[in-house]
Amino acid sequence: MSDGIPTISCTWTGGRQFVHRSATGHALVTDTPAEHGGGGTAPSPMELVVMGLAGCTGVDVASILEGMRQPLRGLTVTARFERAADHPRVFTRIDLHYRLEGDLDPARVERAVALSQDKYCSVSAMLAAGGVALAHTVEILP
Repeated sequence: MSDGIPTISCTWTGGRQFVHRSATGHALVTDTPAEHGGGGTAPSPMELVVMGLAGCTGVDVASILEGMRQPLRGLTVTARFERAADHPRVFTRIDLHYRLEGDLDPARVERAVALSQDKYCSVSAMLAAGGVALAHTVEILP
């Protein structure tokens, strides 16, 4: 479309598998676990939401620390999540763990994480607005 509004597509390829094409031309596959009728060959759509959260906040934290002139050498964001027992099985809680490497000031790291979660990360904002409890821990390695 040429109206300036980003558009994605999602094409069924059989079973419970879909190929998604982003507005920027990238593609990825989703599937559901075998116990839900899929082949378990790719992340589920719900896993993609959590992966999007980890990626969104990770980009923010790395960028903010760079702006603070912190010597970040590595960053891994892991997430554990809980979902409601009944359909539509929404997320109820997501715990993020930031594992950073470098000679970093812990106060600046905490500030970067807070800025990401409270101000910059759109995915965090959407999930929080939907009632998802978001929590985090930070681990800094030299």
